[in-house]
Amino acid sequence: MRRSWASAMIYRISHQTRLSYGNGVPVARLNVRLAPVEWPGQQILEQELVITPQPVERIDTAGPYVVNVSTLIFRGGVREVRVENTMRIAVTPPAMPVGSPTIAATRDAAMLVRELGPLSPAPYLFASRIAVPDADIADWAAPFLDPDRPVLEAVQALSSAIHGQFAYDSRATDSTTSPAEAFAAKRGVCQDFAHVMIVALRAHGIPASYISGYLRTLPPPGQERLVGADAMHAWAAVWCGPELGWIGLDPTNDCPARESHVVVAMGRDYADVSPIDGVFTGSAIQTMAFSVDVREVEPA
Repeated sequence: MRRSWASAMIYRISHQTRLSYGNGVPVARLNVRLAPVEWPGQQILEQELVITPQPVERIDTAGPYVVNVSTLIFRGGVREVRVENTMRIAVTPPAMPVGSPTIAATRDAAMLVRELGPLSPAPYLFASRIAVPDADIADWAAPFLDPDRPVLEAVQALSSAIHGQFAYDSRATDSTTSPAEAFAAKRGVCQDFAHVMIVALRAHGIPASYISGYLRTLPPPGQERLVGADAMHAWAAVWCGPELGWIGLDPTNDCPARESHVVVAMGRDYADVSPIDGVFTGSAIQTMAFSVDVREVEPA
């Protein structure tokens, strides 16, 4: 039966990026990961990615994890590239489960899964490019992750601890900061908090992934504005067993990923789902500027 979206939150999202290359570069190749994926409780009503100037080649593919990738190739003295991503998305998240299996049961279930697709727990159990093991993070997380504790209760407590013990500071870290460095400083941004949570959970055998997405820019009347709404946001998702699957938790705002969160991609860490990366030939310095706006709109 087709699901009704009459009661859903409808968001219109605009994400504009400008990349500049000084006097120009002969060749540039970009990987753009801004087209949202299908996700439970989320429906893509409209989506358009406009590139200026037109690349000489564009290849749209599904990435190795839960991510869509547009590979763009430019030639001939490229000085500036503009990427405009607009979309309209309906969000009706499923109800949060009341109970969940224990940490021990979840850990055992993850090891028994033989399927290796993008949503399988297997790729999210082990170290990845950024989310490498760290003994200090593992030891700090251990009191929250008792094997006999329900997994969802445990990870919610861990998320709350990150929110309470870490300071949000956009000047303290950058995209190259490791989870160990952010943990030692107890400061950072959403990317850092998600990575610390992922490293902590994987250290105790719980599959954890990195979610890239958006937050509603303006909150409903009477509610506080969520931190991280002026840019792309990041949070963690935890595999809570074969019946519950992946559940998102936002340690930056100490809340579940619910009706205010729009999922764009899921990977092992930021490196798998970074909005834009790539390479170019030449001696220019690449600079990047962006703007993000997420507005709730009436259903069409």
